[in-house]
Amino acid sequence: MGMLRAMTRIDDTPPAWDERTQLTTFLDYARGTARAKCEGVSPEDARRALLPGSPLMTLCGVINHLRWVEYYWFRVVFLGEEDHGPWTEEDPDREMRVAVDFPLPQLLDEYAEQSARHRELVAATGLDRKAVRTVRDGRHVDLRWILLHLTEETARHNGHLDILRELLDGTTGD
Repeated sequence: MGMLRAMTRIDDTPPAWDERTQLTTFLDYARGTARAKCEGVSPEDARRALLPGSPLMTLCGVINHLRWVEYYWFRVVFLGEEDHGPWTEEDPDREMRVAVDFPLPQLLDEYAEQSARHRELVAATGLDRKAVRTVRDGRHVDLRWILLHLTEETARHNGHLDILRELLDGTTGD
């Protein structure tokens, strides 16, 4: 194992206490934590799968997954746009598989750019607005639910990034 290093500290305290600010602050906190877990990683290590039972679980794979999950929930489900995601019926995890073909800084930049566009969408849209498409049970979720779901999804995958990063070089942190 390498030397223990500290990661960039990200603030999860919202600047205001209204519902929208709290929801977006926690999603941004989870996004920022994912980015921090990738700081200083070599290109080779970013592509390494360290969990024998999870060959797609790489830093690149997780970041690309987070990027495409946000795309799916905001663009496809909420706005009703056509799905142009990398997944297919035959390969539903393709976004994680193809991620190792791209440099981690590029994936992080794409994730950040997309998150900025989604931040604008959320700022301009009521939290009670219903998604155009339904979820599996046929219901139309609202924007509030999507923000909560993406915070949960990102936080869960931050746990995967924690494990990968500690196995790679001993780095731990928020």
